[in-house]
Amino acid sequence: MTRALASLILVAVAAAVPTTRPAPAPTPVPAQPKLVVALTIDQFRYDYLTRFRDDYTGGLRRLLERGAVFTQARYQHFPSVTAIGHSTYLTGALPAVSGIIGNDWWDRSAGRTVMAVSDPAEKIVGGEGEGASPRMLVSTVGDELKIARARSRVVGLSMKDRGAIFTAGHMGNAVLWYDGQTGRFVSSTFYGAALPEWAIRFNDERRADAFRGAAWKGGELPKESGPALYGAIYGSPFGNDLLEAFAERAIEAERLGQRGETDLLTLSFSSNDSVGHANGPDSPEVRDISVRTDQALGRLFAYLEARVGMRNVLVILTADHGVAPMPEVAAARRMPGGRIAAGTVRNAVQAALASRWGEGQWVVSPSDHSIYLNRQLIADKKVDLGAAQDVAKAAALALPHVLRAYALHELLTGVAADDPLGRPLVLSVQAQRTADVQVLLEPQWIFAARGTTHGSVWGYDTHVPIVFMGPGIRPGRYRKPITVNDIAPTLADLLEVETPSGSAGRVLDEILAGR
Repeated sequence: MTRALASLILVAVAAAVPTTRPAPAPTPVPAQPKLVVALTIDQFRYDYLTRFRDDYTGGLRRLLERGAVFTQARYQHFPSVTAIGHSTYLTGALPAVSGIIGNDWWDRSAGRTVMAVSDPAEKIVGGEGEGASPRMLVSTVGDELKIARARSRVVGLSMKDRGAIFTAGHMGNAVLWYDGQTGRFVSSTFYGAALPEWAIRFNDERRADAFRGAAWKGGELPKESGPALYGAIYGSPFGNDLLEAFAERAIEAERLGQRGETDLLTLSFSSNDSVGHANGPDSPEVRDISVRTDQALGRLFAYLEARVGMRNVLVILTADHGVAPMPEVAAARRMPGGRIAAGTVRNAVQAALASRWGEGQWVVSPSDHSIYLNRQLIADKKVDLGAAQDVAKAAALALPHVLRAYALHELLTGVAADDPLGRPLVLSVQAQRTADVQVLLEPQWIFAARGTTHGSVWGYDTHVPIVFMGPGIRPGRYRKPITVNDIAPTLADLLEVETPSGSAGRVLDEILAGR
């Protein structure tokens, strides 16, 4: 046998002999978090994370350094406003499915504007006036958590009613928001006949009065207790401080994350929105409240560390929308943009319809970007509704700085989906609630006499932070585009509960460690 042949035989024998290798150890699935904290900062553009990062030393810095940070997260609906943003967050649903098409809309059957959470069948608990309820047609993560695990507790807190209600959902154990007239936190009979005892005690301590005379970049708060002070708190960083203290009380009293079951706490910091509307995203006031929000979150995380242990807490951060620059700031930069006077679109539509079919009140709603036509007048004059919508659309498109206008019948049939700018409107259309004509302005043009606003499809309004931090999350920066609709199915997957009923997002598998 030659040496070469012997070598070949040895190689063949070696290949034929089975080798025993230990099977790779399965990657352990992370334990369920004891507490999920879903944070919203109202009107917090993504670039606030990067522009002010050097000033952050608290909670936002921790999220940026230890969390999974998505740099290209956006909303895909219209308009980009508080109610829709909050209703999207933990449902994953588009407005066309959730039924929440704006902060308010014209109720055709009632003949009046209704707020997104207003409910005349309910009463305010702890205050006066009409109550509120989640008028969504879909479930939230909190609802699915409660269905799967009856012992889980869901608590929703905000300075705004819709900020608390839409994130907590239908089955929240305690859902409360701030009353700017009294400085107290209130709820609705939808969630129970009385406030929780711990909320009553907090209100009785008159914590809002501690901010008398407090100063920040926006000035000094009133020195006397009363509605002027309580309203000013809402429009200052001290609103966030008050909410954070209220959250600590809720965590302690409800024993959130401390009962052997996963709980959910939703917190929406609304004061940033008020400051942003008044001063614009480039103002020292917005920088100041952003830095103070970082500090408030730092206090919250320190409290959670002591009570629950942050290793047991899953945190999600996002915003409900961004904001447009002040037109005057844009002009100083030699950028396009400006203001369109209130009534400009409504008056043009009214004149066009009256010229075509005769006098009458053709426009019944107060909005310029969402035009509701007088359906009764249209029927009385035997005018085709689609034709009336088309005439109204043409009148809007003839105006300077109106980039697009869409008739309701175009949205319902999906015709506008072929237009990239129309797609968000198609995803948001709801036959009974949506306006007859909706208007998109050119970038940086706004319907606002002073301050600034949001609601468009442009990046400054739709590009928001999304950060996950905690057990089961792979930290890092993630640059692929995602939508806010992806949060709810991801969270449901982590908690091993049913995906909310109207969810349109995907599971963000790239951040899930051990899965």
